[in-house]
Amino acid sequence: MVRKKGVIGAIMAAVLLIGVTGTAFAAPESADSLDDAINKGTDALSDAQDEKKQLQSNLSAAQAMKKELENAKTALTGDVVELDSQMSEVSNDLLEVQNLLDTKEAELEKTTKELAQAKIDVEKQYEDMKLRIKFMYENGTMSYIQILLSSGSFSELLNKAEYIEQVSEYDRNMLQTYQDNRDKITRLEKDLKDQKEVLEQVKGDVEAKQTEMAGLISDKQTEIEGYESDIQNKEEAIKEYEAMIAEQDSTIKALEASVAAAKAKRTQMTVSDNSTNAADQPHYGGGAFVWPAPSYTRISDDYGYRTHPILGIQKFHSGVDMAAPSGSSILAAADGTVVAATYNATMGNYVMIDHGNGLYTIYMHASALYVSSGQSVSAGSTIAAVGSTGRSTGAHLHFSVRQNGSYVSPWNYL
Repeated sequence: MVRKKGVIGAIMAAVLLIGVTGTAFAAPESADSLDDAINKGTDALSDAQDEKKQLQSNLSAAQAMKKELENAKTALTGDVVELDSQMSEVSNDLLEVQNLLDTKEAELEKTTKELAQAKIDVEKQYEDMKLRIKFMYENGTMSYIQILLSSGSFSELLNKAEYIEQVSEYDRNMLQTYQDNRDKITRLEKDLKDQKEVLEQVKGDVEAKQTEMAGLISDKQTEIEGYESDIQNKEEAIKEYEAMIAEQDSTIKALEASVAAAKAKRTQMTVSDNSTNAADQPHYGGGAFVWPAPSYTRISDDYGYRTHPILGIQKFHSGVDMAAPSGSSILAAADGTVVAATYNATMGNYVMIDHGNGLYTIYMHASALYVSSGQSVSAGSTIAAVGSTGRSTGAHLHFSVRQNGSYVSPWNYL
């Protein structure tokens, strides 16, 4: 947040400006008082220049901080880009693992079916062999003596014995083959289950890494949003400092002109001139001011500290904002001499009137000015038109009162 000291410093410099300028147009009572005004104007000019240097220092510091914030944001953005790239790789890894899992699942399903069939084959072969054994037993399988006696020749004997042996060997071989196949498939099924378990573990690890990276990206994006908010605040501060420096430049320029004019007048002045001019000096005799925005009495923003409608920060509001249509009349609150009728980036088109005895009124944000510096005005005379120039959010009259170098509440005089 921009420090209020700078704002108050600018205000005090402007007050001194008005005092010196008012003295220049409304001649002091004596040469001594004019010398005093010149000295005060010179001091005010020095203070205004010092305040500008401080504002420029604050501006440089805010710009440097903004640059640091932008660099930090850029670094974080680079981190997020890198993490996004890694996240893409992790997602691809996860997809690959899932594809492998799907393949193993299909293979496991196929193997499970083959194992079931192998078990059926082993059982069937075993049952078939039992049936043949039972058949040979029930039908009285011939002994080797019977084979010998029933054989017509030695060759026939050998053929019968070999056949019986081959049948038994076939059953044993088939049963062993089926059992070996069943065992092989059982081992394959176990291997596939082990591989699937490993892949599921890998998948879990990859998913955990994916979740972790997503959290890191989210955290860094939150940090980036924080930096963006800080950068925006610094940008607002920089704009405020720039506006205050521009306002200070206007103050310095006006002070320089006022002091130069006072010095020139002091050179030409005589004691008799001082006496003559003193009679013409405007004097505020007290009593209520004329309401400066005739027919419009709604107050849109009061005197004192408030949240600035543009910057959104706490700032001192030096006057009363009177809501009125653009182009409506602005009246002089009391008799006096116009000491400024010009434009400022913050105040817009504005008029300052010296009413004497250290009392001044200011009318800001006008759309048009009808008086000029040095002009005498009467209470209730039209001096400007309501507008929204300078730093303003809508048509209104900002009305301020200064007494002896300080802002005071306009309600003391209205």
